[in-house]
Amino acid sequence: MQNIYDARQRVKIVFLLVSMLLVGVFLYISNRLVTDLSIEERNKMEIWAEATREVASADTDMDMGLILKIIQSNTSIPVIVADEQDSIRQILNLKLPEKSPDVYLRDKLAEFKSGSNKIEIYIDENTRQYLYYDDSILLKRLSYFPYIQLSVMLLFILIAYLALISSKKAEQNKVWVGLSKETAHQLGTPISSLLAWLDLLELNGVDKDLLSDMGKDVKRLSVIAERFSKIGSKPEMKFMYINEVLVNATDYMRRRISNKVRLTTHLPQERIGGMYCLPLLEWVVENLCKNAIDAMDGEGCIDVSLQADKDKCYIDVKDTGKGIPRNRFKTVFNPGYTTKKRGWGLGLTLVKRIIEEYHEGRIYVKESEPGKGTTFRIELKRS
Repeated sequence: MQNIYDARQRVKIVFLLVSMLLVGVFLYISNRLVTDLSIEERNKMEIWAEATREVASADTDMDMGLILKIIQSNTSIPVIVADEQDSIRQILNLKLPEKSPDVYLRDKLAEFKSGSNKIEIYIDENTRQYLYYDDSILLKRLSYFPYIQLSVMLLFILIAYLALISSKKAEQNKVWVGLSKETAHQLGTPISSLLAWLDLLELNGVDKDLLSDMGKDVKRLSVIAERFSKIGSKPEMKFMYINEVLVNATDYMRRRISNKVRLTTHLPQERIGGMYCLPLLEWVVENLCKNAIDAMDGEGCIDVSLQADKDKCYIDVKDTGKGIPRNRFKTVFNPGYTTKKRGWGLGLTLVKRIIEEYHEGRIYVKESEPGKGTTFRIELKRS
């Protein structure tokens, strides 16, 4: 079952890698488009500068109509032509304000000079002018496009990823609920039959002590069926003392484990109460104990302890088993994760759901060290 979880993880990783690759390709294409347009504008400005030089030259033999057409063709790129003393000779595609146009032009010239868009115009051997220009509105808009595109794509990928996770979770919930309900239903018939057989055996004079032990086991089956029937529906909460829940669960486990496992319960003298579902909460403690026994290979120590503060109570289940690597602290609660050769890997997943969804608490790996053991902590509200 661990392989199933790892396969799902690989699907997520592949999805993210493909998404990142697509983002990279689109960004590269967008940036390439912006770069090409910038080079094209530079070429246009060099032609425009050459046309300006020809106009300023007195001995030109070129067609002035063509030169003027080239000069007038620039309708989008802001241009300032200045001499060596920074006196502005010509402006183009700049909207001057009504107030202080000279100040505006000086500021614009300083702004253009700080950029890299500069072309020297050699009028003659002793005269030079400088053409400064800014990016066109189209180029500026395109320069923002990759960032807008990146934001939109990341948002789309996030929504798609969340939708994928949500659909998987909904599918898992349906499977768990269906499995639980069907299990409870299937257990109901043999339990009813066993109860009838117990009554018949009692009427036939079978040893009452033997029937009592059998009755306890049948009752236990009824409790298990009740637990499964509560999965998928909001359980009924009643006020109870958590001390008694832990005593009942650990006493049950203690009678059914080998002598090689020592199960110890540490409870405070104060009775700590709250609104809980008794069958489900006992199931949680029993499940954690069973996992601890599996982790210890049926030999070791389990300590179940209870602490509390003003608002919460804390249940720690500590074992001396194999331990859990730190990078698996969260994944142990994922459906399908198991280190056993046989099993569905749903035990800790259901435990997490019972604690966090039904009791609005928390469960997590408090501490663990490979080869030394693990401590699971449950946090619950108290009344």
